[in-house]
Amino acid sequence: MFLKIFTDAHVLISLVGIFSGFVVAYGLLNAKQFVGWTSLFLWTTLLTSVTGFMFPYDGFKPSYVVGAISLIVLAIAFFARNRKHLVGGSRTAFVVSSMIALYLNCFVLVVQLFRRVPPLKALAPTQTETPFKVAQLVVLLLFVVLTVLAAKNFRRAHLDTL
Repeated sequence: MFLKIFTDAHVLISLVGIFSGFVVAYGLLNAKQFVGWTSLFLWTTLLTSVTGFMFPYDGFKPSYVVGAISLIVLAIAFFARNRKHLVGGSRTAFVVSSMIALYLNCFVLVVQLFRRVPPLKALAPTQTETPFKVAQLVVLLLFVVLTVLAAKNFRRAHLDTL
């Protein structure tokens, strides 16, 4: 019972992190900093990564690598935002690290969708099939483009803070 509640809370926090992350990405693409949304995104994404390590240990899994990478890029984002105040190169570091954190959340979302949604699971039961690989490639390419555009736009513009 506790594990189900914990899992549901973890999923809810993850979804809030993804939604708020897209709001933040929209702001970055438009050279705006949404302070409240950014805090929500960073903290829920951090909480998602931390709670991911709290599930019962059942052998080493790729999710541990994704979680560790997420914690590293979030540390960079927090440092660039809170200690460096987005001055100079820290602006680009913040954008890139934030977008990587959002991408990792979306990567895991695609994994979970293919594990849990019956029509998707039927298309790629082992997640080694072409539909899964194509979905992950599309997500990756989308984030590469969004990150480049966001870094370019956010770095050059005067910040409007909302």
